[in-house]
Amino acid sequence: MTRLALIAHDDEKPEMIDLAESYESLLATFDLVGTGTTGKRVADETGLDVELKESGPIGGDAQIAAEVAEDRLDGIIFLRDPLTAQPHEPDISALLRICDVHDTPLATTRTSAEYVLDGLAADADRME
Repeated sequence: MTRLALIAHDDEKPEMIDLAESYESLLATFDLVGTGTTGKRVADETGLDVELKESGPIGGDAQIAAEVAEDRLDGIIFLRDPLTAQPHEPDISALLRICDVHDTPLATTRTSAEYVLDGLAADADRME
């Protein structure tokens, strides 16, 4: 089963909810994991089942990075706020780097997220 992580900075959470609602039927076929607040909001507002990690600032981004390092994730959607400094920037940088090292698809904008979702859906169709 396709395993996808969902992460969003505070200002991007409404966009993540909208994206999840738009792709709800596809996401329902995935094994979803999310950082604390993002995952809970997606689950509460869409009914999707999301495995919750810690909130990003208290270790959630690092937990997601660990899953990438263990080859447990097929992709990540991380809707970032590029105009606001984050107190846990080192964890964010580490997550981005580990995705590059492990060649794990990572989307940081709505448009790139749609491409990743479409690509994961096509991969899942090919595996059936």
